Amino acid sequence: MPKINYAFEKRQRELAKKKQQDAKQAKKRPVREGDRQEDGPGTSPTEPSRSP
Repeated sequence: MPKINYAFEKRQRELAKKKQQDAKQAKKRPVREGDRQEDGPGTSPTEPSRSP
């Protein structure tokens, strides 16, 4: 009976997880880029404007 290669199995799980995350980000990317283009240049939704 061959010895189980746990490192290989772990690496395969990590690759599958990364592939899933990349697919999810690729799916969200057009939505986020579309939001940025609608806001226009010079506006930053992450930084609120503050008056001293």
